[in-house]
Amino acid sequence: MKVVHTIAELRDALRPFDSPALVATMGNLHAGHLALMKAAKPLGDVAVASIFVNRLQFAPHEDFDTYPRTLEADCEKLRGAGCDIVFAPSEREMYPEPQGFKVQPPAELADILEGHFRPGFFTGVCTVVMKLFQCVFSEAKGRRSALFGLKDYQQQLVVRRMVKQLALPIDIVSAATERAADGLALSSRNSYLSESERAEAVQLSLALRALARDALAAADGLERQLPALEQRAMQALAARGWQPDYLTVRRREDLQAPKAGDALVVLGAARLGNTRLIDNLEI
Repeated sequence: MKVVHTIAELRDALRPFDSPALVATMGNLHAGHLALMKAAKPLGDVAVASIFVNRLQFAPHEDFDTYPRTLEADCEKLRGAGCDIVFAPSEREMYPEPQGFKVQPPAELADILEGHFRPGFFTGVCTVVMKLFQCVFSEAKGRRSALFGLKDYQQQLVVRRMVKQLALPIDIVSAATERAADGLALSSRNSYLSESERAEAVQLSLALRALARDALAAADGLERQLPALEQRAMQALAARGWQPDYLTVRRREDLQAPKAGDALVVLGAARLGNTRLIDNLEI
């Protein structure tokens, strides 16, 4: 496995290959990232992981400065998962000057849910993902694949829409959420949880499952009953000491309010102590 730190080194390392498969990460890797890496292996002739904590997707009050940087341990994990090239650029390498050109996703998809509670988040995501795509795929001659986990449901949907609307020759591959034995969605931010918080954290996925059952039971009356169901789910989680941002049922294809017969996804975001967790469940 080769570790490179500049765009020039990355392109030199990729030159012998035709079909890169990319897993973009911010490091502090867990089993979910490694599952993505293993899934990338059969999709191309070189498996690439990027590790870059992207300032553009953090608000000033968020955890950019304290986000765990664990490059050495991450590289060991990636080596075991079959990664061929790790691209670990510095901030100066990715943004040698202030990033004035940014990719602005459409408000109807990017300013709801995560985008509502984290304004500008998806502009930062789209900008860095577009830049990583340019770094990894610019000289590829064959299939170009990028893998994203469904745990960040809205993010993979935004990236998929960006690729489609900008006619990028890249296959976006979504992979199922990896979970701990008790059902907690794996996340780099789980490391922030205290022992007692970790035991409580599974309640978010349980709340989503309960909301999913209620939504399915509502059947044809879902549109009318949904606001009350969502409010009840939020109140139940808050009663346990959480600070929920949203627990909601949406249409899978665009995360808009559902109608009868739509394929559905239940999504939630809530803060437990100082840690904000997200999760989702397709139903």
